[in-house]
Amino acid sequence: MLALNSRNIKHYAGLMRVDKPIGSYLVAWPALWSLWIAAKGVPDFLLIVVFVLGAFLMRSAGCVINDFADRDIDAHIERTKQRPLAIGAVTATEAIQLFVLLCLSAACLLFFTNQLTLLLSFGAVMLAALYPFTKRFTQLPQVVLGMAFSFAIPMAFAAQTNDIPFIVLPLYIAVVIWVVAYDTFYAMVDREDDLKIGVKSTAILFGRFDKLITGLLQSAFVVLMLVIGDELMLGRMYFAGIFLVIGLFIYQQWLIKDREKDKCFSAFLNNNYVGLLIFIALVADYAMPIPL
Repeated sequence: MLALNSRNIKHYAGLMRVDKPIGSYLVAWPALWSLWIAAKGVPDFLLIVVFVLGAFLMRSAGCVINDFADRDIDAHIERTKQRPLAIGAVTATEAIQLFVLLCLSAACLLFFTNQLTLLLSFGAVMLAALYPFTKRFTQLPQVVLGMAFSFAIPMAFAAQTNDIPFIVLPLYIAVVIWVVAYDTFYAMVDREDDLKIGVKSTAILFGRFDKLITGLLQSAFVVLMLVIGDELMLGRMYFAGIFLVIGLFIYQQWLIKDREKDKCFSAFLNNNYVGLLIFIALVADYAMPIPL
């Protein structure tokens, strides 16, 4: 069983990346976009709470199962060699127990939704558990991560409307593309270590074309978000937000131009502002609609 003393709680929090909430934000933003779109700007407040807490719990669960899968690898990578499992501060059994506890805690939130959301949640858990192991057999683990991070989109629509309209599909695809782009920046930080130990990633797959391909992915995301805005008949506030997102993407491409590790990581972190900008644009557009 999990030993709940101050020392172990600190290491469990490390496994969950409590001190690094960026991942929770990146999961939460698409969920919040979806709630606002599904509710036409007036989402159920309880559902906002449910999906924000769910983003934190499932992202934390994903981090724990990721470290479990990588427990024999992390010690060989500069960025991860001090993680709790890598230094033996937490056992593999404790990590699995913590993963299950976090998933069960997230499952409790589903009692405040509906049956359709509950059914969709099984897909979310499956993808979260699968992702860490895909780095062993495919060069596209970032696609699986994108699918996992994006699963809150159909769940949010289901929770708010008890339906999954067609607009979910292009929004889901757009977010998967966005995740692949920004997690490639993240993978560029570890590329040299990953090549040595045989871990696969899109950063390795794209190779010298990494900047070009991430730029194309970001362009595809922008195009899809513009199409979504047009389909939903959103107004100037939304499209102004997307215009600002283009500026952030240009800045991120400037950051990675020399493939310096710290700047690639900064480019990854900058995507929190992408999510925030789109959220603000949606909230403002539904609150103060200004037609094009």
